[in-house]
Amino acid sequence: MSDLTLTPNIAGADDFYAELLAAHEGLDKAESDALNARLVLVLANHIGDRAVLSKALKAAAFKE
Repeated sequence: MSDLTLTPNIAGADDFYAELLAAHEGLDKAESDALNARLVLVLANHIGDRAVLSKALKAAAFKE
């Protein structure tokens, strides 16, 4: 795989964003941070490609 998709690629993106916000509702900062960390790890495991994950880390940190 090893290509990182940075263009819009989520069906129902607005619905997903609303679902993400709802998942954080009522959480304090630490709980919200923990949810984000778990979500990142779940999605990273799903992707499974280390090259893609490294590219994603660099893109998220604005490093290329």
